[in-house]
Amino acid sequence: MKAIAIEQFGDKNVFQPMDISIPCIEANQVLIRVAATSINPVDIKIRQGLVADIAPDFPAILHGDVAGVIEAVGNEVTKFKVGDEVYGCAGGVKGMGGALAEYMVADVDLIAHKPKSLSMLETATLPLVSITAWEGLIDRAKVQAGQKVLIYGGTGGVGHIAVQLAKWVGAEVYATVSSEEKADIVLNLGADVAINYRQTSVEEFVAEYTNDCGFDIVFDTVGNDNLQNAFQAAKLNGTVISTVSLSKQDLTLLHSKGLTLHLVYMLIPMLWNSNRTYHGQILSRVADLVEAGHVHPLLNSKLFSFIDVGTAHAYAESGTATGKIALKAAFND
Repeated sequence: MKAIAIEQFGDKNVFQPMDISIPCIEANQVLIRVAATSINPVDIKIRQGLVADIAPDFPAILHGDVAGVIEAVGNEVTKFKVGDEVYGCAGGVKGMGGALAEYMVADVDLIAHKPKSLSMLETATLPLVSITAWEGLIDRAKVQAGQKVLIYGGTGGVGHIAVQLAKWVGAEVYATVSSEEKADIVLNLGADVAINYRQTSVEEFVAEYTNDCGFDIVFDTVGNDNLQNAFQAAKLNGTVISTVSLSKQDLTLLHSKGLTLHLVYMLIPMLWNSNRTYHGQILSRVADLVEAGHVHPLLNSKLFSFIDVGTAHAYAESGTATGKIALKAAFND
């Protein structure tokens, strides 16, 4: 099969087209003919070698998100059949090949049937970010109707799904943005209020929207030093969720306000073969929400083919992209 792989860590130019044997499937696996994938920050970090401990062996096929059609099933697979359209975050990390190839092997527990109302490109943008947002808001924070929820990075990958999940539950949703254009986007996604963090300080918007009390839940998808802003924005005994916390932090506010901090790392089931079934279940629920009109992916307007993955990575790293960047499974475009 044709694939785009890397044989060393580095910049966008390390991606190379290769001919690789089609992988064999085990009893609880399926072989997916890949239609599309999308870029997540972890894909970039793996390519750069910043998280070499979770990278696949060289030559490494990257990208976990996949949408495609089942080509073959293992002899213990009962939930899927050949020809089914599916999606999932099912590889691109240590011990598991990724989606930048004609075919991808996937553990049957990590996938779900594709939402019928979405294209393959749209569907491929959903898995990692939807699972992360679900684990953060639904499982960890246990968001409830009527709660005030602040989401940092409302037009980001995880952020734009978190906005929609929180609204589906019935929360009051506040989302931070950096421009008027992005403010319009999060409001269209269902946020009650868009907060331009470049124009309004944490103290100002906490005073304006919570009467100085703070938000019940703060979902920080920016992470690192922004965690201090999240701590500041949360109410007494409130909840903070972070997806990016690879930094040293002063926990004074966490302690003095009695906050609960949850750290979400959705790769754990893949890396440790732990409770993988739950990821497939989340994706099934998300597909239902898509069909019911509660969730829709924010797709970036620029589309790439697999052969252009290096250019797509550079675009993602530029910081100018809004929405998820999708790539179609074409090798000669």
